[in-house]
Formats: sequence, C-alpha cells, structure tokens
Amino acid sequence: MNAGTLESRVGTLERRYLSGTFAELCRIESPSGSERACAERVIAELRALGIKVHEDDAGALVHSDCGNLLARIPAKSPSSGSPEHRPSRSVLLCAHLDTVPLQAPVEPVLLDGFWENENEGILGADNKAAIAVILTLARHISREGSPVDVELLFTVREESSLAGARAFDAARLQSDFGYVFDHASPIGEVIVDSPTHYRIEAAFRGAAAHAGIRPEDGRSAILAAARAVASMQLGRLDAETTVNVGTIAGGSAINVVPEHCSLLAEVRSFDAQRAEALAGEIVDRAHEAANLPECECDVDTSVQRTFSGYRLSASEPAVQVARAALRACGHEPVLRASGGASDANALLAQGFHTVNLANGTERNHEPGERVSVQALDEMLDIALALLDQAAALSPRTAR
Repeated sequence: MNAGTLESRVGTLERRYLSGTFAELCRIESPSGSERACAERVIAELRALGIKVHEDDAGALVHSDCGNLLARIPAKSPSSGSPEHRPSRSVLLCAHLDTVPLQAPVEPVLLDGFWENENEGILGADNKAAIAVILTLARHISREGSPVDVELLFTVREESSLAGARAFDAARLQSDFGYVFDHASPIGEVIVDSPTHYRIEAAFRGAAAHAGIRPEDGRSAILAAARAVASMQLGRLDAETTVNVGTIAGGSAINVVPEHCSLLAEVRSFDAQRAEALAGEIVDRAHEAANLPECECDVDTSVQRTFSGYRLSASEPAVQVARAALRACGHEPVLRASGGASDANALLAQGFHTVNLANGTERNHEPGERVSVQALDEMLDIALALLDQAAALSPRTAR
C-alpha cells in the first residue's frame, strides 16, 4: 500500500467532509464535564450511517453531563458489501470529547493551510481533530467496507486526569488492540513510554488574628505552605522525573493572619517507584513545615495516583501495526517517550493494549493552537492503513 493507493480510496469530497466536520466540531463548546452537545453531534453522525451507539453510565461517576460512547462497525467485504463471515480481527480507535476550558469562543478559520481560532483562545484540535478523522473513517468504511471489525470509543473528561477512560469498563471491548490520536507532535511519532502520575493536595490550618494589632496570636497557614514549597525538589529532577506545585491559595484579607491555605502538586516519572517515593516526600515536607516553631499549623494531605505509566515493546503487535501503517503512508516511525498522558494510559492500566499516536496538532492548551489540513488528511490515511495492516497480521493475537 502506498500514498497513491490511499489517495484513490479517500477522495476529494471525503477530505472536504473531514475539514468541514472538524471545523463544526470545534465550534461546539465541550470543556471537561460539559461534553453532551459534542456527544450528540457524534451520535447523530454515526446513527445516520446506521451505526448503533451505546452510552455508558460514566457521566454520573465522573461529574459529566455525558457518558463514554462506544460503537462497532463489522468487517465488510468491499465487493459484496456484506459482513465478513470469517473470524475477523478487531481494532479500536479512540478519541476524547472534551477540551480544556475555553478562553474565548471558537471560530475556526483557515490561514495558510492551518486551522486556527479567529479569537484569542484554544481551537479544540485536541482532540476534535481525532474525532473528525474517526467520523470520516466511519463514513468511508460504512460504504466501502473494512478488512477488520472496528470499534469506536469517545471518552469524556480526558483532560481531567483521564477520568472518563478510567471509569470505562474495558472488558466491553472486543478488539485485539487500539489507538488514540492524542499526542501534539509531528505525525510519525509513536508514544511507547509514558509516566506514572501522582496528585498531592495539602491543606494547612492555622489561626486567624488581626495582622496589625495581634499578629503574635495568629498562626499563618500561608507561611507554612510557603516553607513547605521552599523545601521541595521542584522542576525536572532527572531525565525521567518532574515535580511541580501548580496552585496555592489561601487567606481572606490583607489585614488578617491567614488561617487557611492549600496547595496542589504533581509528580510524574517513568520510574513508578520513584514517583511514589517523591509523592511521599512532598507529604513529609508539608508536615515538617506545619510543625516548624514559626508555623505551628495543622495539615491534612491526600495523595492520588491519577494514572499509571507504561512502557511498550517495539515487538508488540499494536506497535508493529502502527509502524507498518506509518511507513505505508510515507512516514518513518519514531518511537518516543512523552511526559504527558492520554486515554492509552487508562486503557493499558485495565489490560487493553493501546498505542498513542501523534496527530500533528500544535500549541495544544494555549491560544494559537492549530492543525494543518495536511495533518488531518494524513491522520485519516494512517487510520485506514492501521486497519489494513491489522488485517495482515496472522494469526490473530488474543487480547
């Protein structure tokens, strides 16, 4: 299979549909927890193709107005147009419905071959580029057939510590393995290494007092939090590990010794044991600071392992298929590590083999986010090539 073959399979009208669908999806506001409108657009599109969509009950569990969506398209012979009767391999394609909070309304505009937001805010290409690709693929294989069964999963609250995918029951999946297009880097990159992540919260409680009249009667929670942060190892600690204090909040007025202060920190490391140890160290630093003579505060801490890291072998079937598909589309695969996470982390934690692929988007989570028309087209080519290369695997690999 080569680029010329793919071009003949996916015509100009379908590529126009891809760009148009992407722009339409971007206009639908769907920050984490408010994915319903975007989900309804996806459901309507799939049902118009005769594809049944099942919504799970994750919405109530993860505080979203929508659950995760799962759909299946059986393998179909292009010549007969009927479902295949032989045992078929099955492949999952996954995208998330939510975005980070919007700084401004989204009005997609096409500038020099790139989709951008006309307003000063995110575009939502993360992850609506992948949704548009999957919907276009569904439209194509519903008409032209597919060499493998295809499952489509659309998750909620991915931007909130992968909450939707973590609440999804991966035992419902029938596929051998799956893919998410959710890494903002040049197409061709295959994410085979992702970190373990811990979320640590510390809430300090001191005593309020008038800051100008009786400051000695007060115990500053802000001072305790500041001493704690100053004693922590922060930033990039080594090639595999980062630590960050992301938020700190407290106090009530300029003339009041602050009674309350809380901070939120994270640890990421490709070494799961080191991540756990550093999370414990942050807790220790918080308690030590609270007990300093100049602080004398109480502190409550909580630690949550929000997602588990993974390390995939180049010999795994899902990785082999991804590499073959990329080469078939003219891209040289690059296996790399990422400090971020995706729904692949959550699905892998449940034992379902999933690979995160680069989607060619740029500047995600910030104003100026963009994606090229070429990247959208290439993602569609690669998605189709994944199905072809999965079908070529023999014998079928059990999950």
